Amino acid sequence: MLRSFIIGMTLLVLCAGVPAVSAGLGGDQGWYRVHCNIDGADVYFDGQYKGTTYGGWVDIPVYTTASPYHTIRVEKSDYQTYSGNLPSGPTAGETVNVYVTLQPAQTVGSISVSSNPSGAAIYLNGNYRGVTPLTIKDLAPGTYSLEAERSGYNSDHATVTVRSGQQSEIRFTLTPIQQYGSIEITSVPSGAYVYMDGVYKGRTPLTLTSVSAKSHIIELDRAGYYDWKSTVTVTPGVTRYVDARLTPLPSESTGAIDVVSYPAGADVFLDDKYQGKTPSAGVYTISNVAVGSHTLRVALSGYQDYITTVSVSAATTSHVTAALQPGQPGTTGSIAVTSSPSGADVYIDNVYKGITPLTVDGISPGNHAVRVALAGYSDWSTNVQVGVGSIASASASLSTVPTQTPSAGIAPFAVIGALGILGLFTALRRRN
Repeated sequence: MLRSFIIGMTLLVLCAGVPAVSAGLGGDQGWYRVHCNIDGADVYFDGQYKGTTYGGWVDIPVYTTASPYHTIRVEKSDYQTYSGNLPSGPTAGETVNVYVTLQPAQTVGSISVSSNPSGAAIYLNGNYRGVTPLTIKDLAPGTYSLEAERSGYNSDHATVTVRSGQQSEIRFTLTPIQQYGSIEITSVPSGAYVYMDGVYKGRTPLTLTSVSAKSHIIELDRAGYYDWKSTVTVTPGVTRYVDARLTPLPSESTGAIDVVSYPAGADVFLDDKYQGKTPSAGVYTISNVAVGSHTLRVALSGYQDYITTVSVSAATTSHVTAALQPGQPGTTGSIAVTSSPSGADVYIDNVYKGITPLTVDGISPGNHAVRVALAGYSDWSTNVQVGVGSIASASASLSTVPTQTPSAGIAPFAVIGALGILGLFTALRRRN
């Protein structure tokens, strides 16, 4: 009987104590409910394992009086690990919801390919994948070989490592294929010195090999002959033929002057006689120039005249390069006078200026009288209007002066009449 009483009292005390203890713990405790789209994911607070999701969530109790947790990590194999900060802890009896979405772990990568120049064909492990710029996606992790090809350029190769979830980048810099041809050069006479793009190459006859496929300047030089120059365009795999017929220099009493101007198109005067215009490419050659010193003037509207003294030697060519300087804003113009035949005297406003063909600079704007005179021809006159910075033209077509021939019928009778008068005068004088 006593034994039964003791057992009963013990059970009563235990039963009465359970609610009391439960109520005490519940008052100091709250919960984090971690929601996750994947079951079986392990949840960690501040690096401590707290539970595994099941049915879409897991409840994790925390004591309100304990040190609060700060971070959460959720992970599962084959998924990307989630890491983040926990919201503020729950109060007693409160449940705080935390939502986590796990993403499948990336098992592929990609390669971004570019090239200079663009438009190169890309081969991945020998398989064509497109032209640059190009991104090759969904590649399993590993090492791949890449090849870039473009017409006219050397192909290029590279090895690229692809990592899961990452994009590798590679840029190809392609170099042009050097293509070559040949130039075979002969000259009449032979033995001329050959220069290509200003570099001495040998003497004719000469064959130049491994010449890059583009345009080249070929120059030939031989004593006693004018220099020879030409532009030759080389095609890959083709031999270009050049046959230069050299022009002998004039007799030993003359030489020549080569004139270049920048800019081109300038008038060239030698000893104040018009010679011609400098070409846009190459040189203007004045041939048969007497040995000695000469004054050369190069003139172009809007630029200051270039004047220099040139010494000419027998059978040689002197070279003049005129770098024209822009002139001050013009206040005058010019008059260009030509005549047929040439060599006529030119007068502007009755002032002698030179011999045709002739360009007279420094003429004030306005109307001016031009007169052209040549022995055996009638004078030619005109008026021209000169503007600032412009060239007025006057072209004289000269007419020969008619020859004054005496009348054939009058002269004999005049002589006879004169003789008759003389005879009558003599007879009267004798009679007296």
